[in-house]
Amino acid sequence: MTKNPFPTALIFSGLLVSILLSCGNPKAAQQPHTAMPYPTVEVTKKSVTDLSSYPASIEGVINIQLRAKVPGYIQEVYVDEGQEVRKGQLMFKLETTSLSQDADAAKARVNVAQVEVDKLKPLVDKEIISNVQLETAKANLQQAKSNYQSIVANIDYANIKSPVNGVVGSINFRRGNLVSAQDATPLTTISSIENVYAFFSLNEKDLIGFIKETKGNTLDEKVKNLPEVHLLLADSSPYEQTGKIETISGALDPSTGSVQFRATFPNPLGLLRNGSSATILLPKKMDDVLVVPSLSTFEQQNKKMVYLIQGDTLVPKAVTVTTEVNGISVVQGLKEGDQILAEGVDKVRPGTKIIPQPKSLDSILNSFSTAFK
Repeated sequence: MTKNPFPTALIFSGLLVSILLSCGNPKAAQQPHTAMPYPTVEVTKKSVTDLSSYPASIEGVINIQLRAKVPGYIQEVYVDEGQEVRKGQLMFKLETTSLSQDADAAKARVNVAQVEVDKLKPLVDKEIISNVQLETAKANLQQAKSNYQSIVANIDYANIKSPVNGVVGSINFRRGNLVSAQDATPLTTISSIENVYAFFSLNEKDLIGFIKETKGNTLDEKVKNLPEVHLLLADSSPYEQTGKIETISGALDPSTGSVQFRATFPNPLGLLRNGSSATILLPKKMDDVLVVPSLSTFEQQNKKMVYLIQGDTLVPKAVTVTTEVNGISVVQGLKEGDQILAEGVDKVRPGTKIIPQPKSLDSILNSFSTAFK
């Protein structure tokens, strides 16, 4: 049976006509891209507070090294590390056997000298001997008493007491150790930590900028006008109390090229301990600076960029970001009122046409915060 060739010929003819029509009209073969809506934001001026961080070391406002005043073996240790002590509380007791023997001997010499004075006094009254002998005896008595009192004081020094209210640090010597005033290592330290010092340093460049931006005609006035500082604990959690910078060292450390600052923090709960490490957050207020959302910037060939909106077209623009604070970038290279692409910088290319959807800066920042909670 012979097949009819006409249906196949008709189908081939239809396809050929379609191809020819398509070649003659390229627009028919390529559909135009539809512009998509994208959020945009206006470049505005705001006052921003930047927080610069610096490593800090913590010390008690009172930080005393406790040492033995007299040599001796430690007989008793009455405190432990980290214990709170009161002024006058007994902490260490040294062995005083030899001192007690010395005291007995010195007391006997006092008695002998007193007997000599008592014997000579009536003889002087009767003018049997001269007054010089009596005065000499009195001087000997006074010297004997002084020696005795010195030994008694040394016995008291063997009872080592806390000179202040505070917290005991590491105890470097234990029962049985021989100690003396010449030891390089103290028995322990006592720190008063109701208030603490936080020491931190700024390099010379940061110091100059910091001083220039602080109000005041003298360094003392500038220190008084410095803002309160914040503290991050060793676990990076914020410390609830704020501190105040009280002193700036007058000399530059030649080994580090930095200047030391000292801030004072209240420590009512005793959370900060002598020797602790922390991070100082130093605020720097910038008034009327141009800002954009940080997520509106992107990097291209090691440059920070944004997309300017020109009509409905995205045009890349290089900017300088001076600092970033809480999702906001402080920038240079734009003008107040410029419109930029707010979100989606990784989804578009230069020249992309969009349908601008103007948003406020706060709404962009809030949406960013919500996305990353």
